[in-house]
Amino acid sequence: MSDKKLKYLVNYLLSERGEKGFILPEDNDELFTVYRSLVNIRPANKISEEYLKIEDEFLTDLNNKRGITDISQLVPVSEGLYLWHGDITTLKCGAIVNAANSGMTGCYRPCHNCIDNCIHTYAGVRLRLECSEIMEKQGFEEPTGKAKITSAYNLPAKYVIHTVGPVVSGRLNNEHCRLLESCYKSCLEAAVKNNVKSIAFCCISTGVFGFPKQEAAEIAVNTIKEFKKPRDIEVIFNVFTKQDLDIYRKLL
Repeated sequence: MSDKKLKYLVNYLLSERGEKGFILPEDNDELFTVYRSLVNIRPANKISEEYLKIEDEFLTDLNNKRGITDISQLVPVSEGLYLWHGDITTLKCGAIVNAANSGMTGCYRPCHNCIDNCIHTYAGVRLRLECSEIMEKQGFEEPTGKAKITSAYNLPAKYVIHTVGPVVSGRLNNEHCRLLESCYKSCLEAAVKNNVKSIAFCCISTGVFGFPKQEAAEIAVNTIKEFKKPRDIEVIFNVFTKQDLDIYRKLL
């Protein structure tokens, strides 16, 4: 049978869109797919306090069931540096890094498996609204290599730091490398400015943005090691594929 809270959330989102006569699936997994799709395509608008209360309860319970890994459970590969193979949305630390697009309000493709989509899905609808408010105040798209910090809402982490990585559509060049280095520095600076003691980095730009994995990992490791020298911040290199895991193991 479907979860009552999940059914409430789906019905609310459907009614908000003016959709009537939608027959909800009884299977929880199928119902969650509907919920996630509706959240993914929803504009960055305010929503009722009752909805937020139910969504917070549902996502908190869901994230606990998915399993949370605390940074305190991890073994460092060297002082203040960790390598972790897993889902960044289940990681409890000071901040996790989101590989965002220049719009900075998340991925609008229903159930797309990019990190941007996953982070916004499991954080809840308030994350998109906060991002939208930041971008509206800024008045222009987020430049490549910069970063913005927000609350993580229902995620185990305290903050999300959003950064736009370079897109490599042809041959890798020095400007691509400079911009990727800037992503890591901007995220670290945002973390330090907000007194964040630990930060988990995804493999920025190495997915659909096309940055070669080996070169990206080298930039990540070198930039973070250089930044850390005078500063007390713990850094997790979060990888999702075995290929990335092998690359980082050799570098670290």
